Amino acid sequence: MLGWNHPKSSVLVKQVWGTLRSHLLRPERLCSQVPCAQRRRNNALHPLWKGPTSMPGGSRQSPINIRWRDSVYDPGLQPLRVSYEATSCLYVWNTGYLFQVEFDDATEGSGISGGPLENHYRLKQFHFHWGAVNEWGSEHTVDDHVYPAELHLVHWNSVKYRSYKEAVMGEHGLAVIGVFLKLGSRHEALQKLVEVLPEIKHKDARVAVGPFEPSCLLPTCRDYWTYPGSLTTPPLTESVTWIIHKKPIEVSANQLAAFRSLLFTALGEEERTMVNNYRPLQPLMNRKVRSSFQATEEGARP
Repeated sequence: MLGWNHPKSSVLVKQVWGTLRSHLLRPERLCSQVPCAQRRRNNALHPLWKGPTSMPGGSRQSPINIRWRDSVYDPGLQPLRVSYEATSCLYVWNTGYLFQVEFDDATEGSGISGGPLENHYRLKQFHFHWGAVNEWGSEHTVDDHVYPAELHLVHWNSVKYRSYKEAVMGEHGLAVIGVFLKLGSRHEALQKLVEVLPEIKHKDARVAVGPFEPSCLLPTCRDYWTYPGSLTTPPLTESVTWIIHKKPIEVSANQLAAFRSLLFTALGEEERTMVNNYRPLQPLMNRKVRSSFQATEEGARP
C-alpha cells in the first residue's frame, strides 16, 4: 500500500519484491460458501505475497480483520480534522502495483489532525487497492466482509520528522485514512481520475491531473476505527496510525472496470492486468482497535 518512497537500500524491500513473478494466479471457480470465498480471495493473491507475507518479528502488521463487537468505543476520540488544498495535487502515476495520486507536501497546507493524532500530518499521496472481481479487493475487512476496493490517503508526521522518507521508518511517522469502496452509483468526484487512467495504462506512466480535492472521496459519515499498524507494501514498517472509516463510498461497475484496465507491466512487456493488489490479512495479536462511535446491533455491513 504505502512504501513507494522508502529508502532504496532496504534489504527487506529487495527480499520481498524479489518474489514477484511473471503472472497472477487465477482464482478458483465461484462458490457460495464464505470459507470458499475466502479461499478464492487468498488464491488470487498477487505473486508479491506468495512468499513470506509478514515482517520478521513484526507484531503490528496490517491489514487486519476489524471485528465490530470487539472494537472498543473510546469517547475521547474526537472527529478527525481534514484540510486539503486542491492545488497541491501534482500528478497520477502507475507504480507497477497500483495507481497513485501525488501531492506537494513541502508546506503544511494539506493534511489532517485531531482524532487519534497528536500532531499535524501532511498529505503525501493517495491510492487504491482492488480485486479482479467484486467479491474481493479491499485490504482490511469488517467482520470478514470484503469490499471490492479500498482507498488509502497517506500522511506523514511533519512535526516529528523532516521528510516523508524519514517518517516511514519512524514511530508515529505515518497516518493513513482507509475508505472502503462498494458497488453502487457512479462517484462523480472519482470520475475525474477515472477519465485519465487510459493515459497511465502502463507501469511508470504519469499524467498531471490539475487541482483535485481528495476530501470529496471521504464518506459523509465520519465515524472511524483506529489502530496501530504497518505499511501494507514493503518495507512493511510499523509506523502507521490507521484510521478506517466505518461507512464505504459508492462507485459504479464501470469505474471499477477502469481500475482493472490498468497493467502491472511497462510498455513493450507482456501485458498483465492490474488486479488483486492487496496484502493478505495479518494477525491482530495484542492490539486494541478503538472506535469513535458506539457499536450497534446492525453492525458495519453495507
